[in-house]
Amino acid sequence: MTHAGQEPRRGGHVIRGQGRAPGHHAGAATSGGLLQVEGLSIGPPPERGGRLVVESLDLAICPGEVLALVGESGSGKTMTALSLLRLLPDVFDICAGSIRFDGREICDMAETQLNEVRGGKIGMIFQQPQAMLDPTATVGSQVAESLRLHRRLNQRDARSRAVELLREVGIPEPEERARNYAHQMSGGMAQRIMIAAALSADPKLLIADEPTTALDVTVQAQILALLDRERRNRQLAILLITHDLTIVSSLADRVAVMYAGRIVEEGPAESILNEPRHPYTQALLRCSILEAIDDQLLYSIPSVTESGDDIVKGCRFRRRCTTADEHGIFEMCEQDEPRLSRYNEVCSARCWAVSCPENGTAGSGGPPPDRMDVPL
Repeated sequence: MTHAGQEPRRGGHVIRGQGRAPGHHAGAATSGGLLQVEGLSIGPPPERGGRLVVESLDLAICPGEVLALVGESGSGKTMTALSLLRLLPDVFDICAGSIRFDGREICDMAETQLNEVRGGKIGMIFQQPQAMLDPTATVGSQVAESLRLHRRLNQRDARSRAVELLREVGIPEPEERARNYAHQMSGGMAQRIMIAAALSADPKLLIADEPTTALDVTVQAQILALLDRERRNRQLAILLITHDLTIVSSLADRVAVMYAGRIVEEGPAESILNEPRHPYTQALLRCSILEAIDDQLLYSIPSVTESGDDIVKGCRFRRRCTTADEHGIFEMCEQDEPRLSRYNEVCSARCWAVSCPENGTAGSGGPPPDRMDVPL
């Protein structure tokens, strides 16, 4: 509980400011919906120094909608997801912005209120499910834990419902499997158990952080089909965190592409996958479809991902981008960072080649790769 004269805390992270971060410009998806994130900035506390890892981020998700947050490792996707539940590691704070869920401000909640939201209203599937499961407890008891905490079921009823949930997510012989431990589960089964646990309290929003990582292609398709079925049956909103655009087309309604802490392109999944305009999105698509540049090599994005410390001014993707040279705008890209600007009625991109008509269209050297469908 916050006392008079004290700053409120966010799960151990002090709020250092309210409202939008300096230089914030609202994106296209900031109004209405179940979840509304506006001007979110995340970084180290002042005494540690360093730059923001997420800066002036806007997101919105409606009930039953799937938003895919896409980008390479280190782009800020997981930090964004953790901030929604105020579960950031101690080295980071929420520096500015607003996180509103179902009409309530997450940033202003006391710890007791947060505990009602975590698992109860917002479920989360973490990376590496086998590592996240408790090795000392049966998987059935771990699924039942949220039922007892948020649904107030007694031990017997919670166990019975846990078995039903295991059956719903496709675990064979659920009564027997409920008595097993994490080390007895395959990767695919462990992920199904994590999904059952995350859905056990019937949340309104599910955060799925790389839910198909380290799974073979067949199991990936099964997990994606399971998530899609559950969101339709429950009118469940999903924030899908991934680096792989090949899984996005089978599940996502909208896509937000993230690079170095910024949203660089966003819009409906079909539009972004079929006609991407930002050079980074185009590059991610080429990597995802394993495009060959000659008989020996697959396409890869030049150089390495920028960190916050590398960025002083200008476009954050400029050192890896060929579009600036093609359009003769490298100096502009070096000096000023573009805003997230609409390039049609439903899509936005953060690129000078897109926002300035006289500079042409980013990636005009050829058509975008075909849409990637994952069979389910």
